[in-house]
Amino acid sequence: MLDWNTIDTVLLDMDGTLLDLHFDNFFWQHHLPARYAELHKIEPEAALDKLYKRFEEKRSSIEWYCTDFWSAELGLDIPALKKEVQHLIAERPHVRQFLSALGDSQRQRILITNAHRDSLNLKLDITGIDDLLDTLISSHDYRVPKESPLFWQRLSQAIHFDPKRTLFIDDTEDMLSAAADFGIAHLLCISQPDSKVPPRSDLKYPTVAHFSDLLPVN
Repeated sequence: MLDWNTIDTVLLDMDGTLLDLHFDNFFWQHHLPARYAELHKIEPEAALDKLYKRFEEKRSSIEWYCTDFWSAELGLDIPALKKEVQHLIAERPHVRQFLSALGDSQRQRILITNAHRDSLNLKLDITGIDDLLDTLISSHDYRVPKESPLFWQRLSQAIHFDPKRTLFIDDTEDMLSAAADFGIAHLLCISQPDSKVPPRSDLKYPTVAHFSDLLPVN
């Protein structure tokens, strides 16, 4: 259990944390390869292989997360393709209850995501969770991803928070490690970011299955 008396600010990832990662996994692993295969008249398996090689070249860079970059690179309208499967966008369990409790307790609720603003806006349009957040930050605003120390430096320059009294919740260990290096004191990793994939158990950070596990916030 968290000692909420030691926490003033909560930083929250979006995909795989507040929202089910199934949408993103389905899009990048199935829907996009299928559309790329149609465009180039190749088999979906060959398309997936080609795409993954290109993705790996940009892993952990800001381009890896950039819909503008991949639209230009692949000759496909990535935001438009995402709208084709937007029915898969969904909140993870108890998200609204948790965010509401944070708000009632007067704690700062800051979304920090590597998602491009196009993707962020689509998901906010579908879910409306921005009504329960105080600040929305895309790493594209700072031109570096959350894995980078520069992201944390720029975040601290833009938003006032005390790292020693801050909780960061994410589903990716690299992001949590970058936050730890910056000095964020409280770190939690989502154990099951994709509802269609079994929970993970071999994580080096403390895990949380559902946001109800963090209630009550007092």
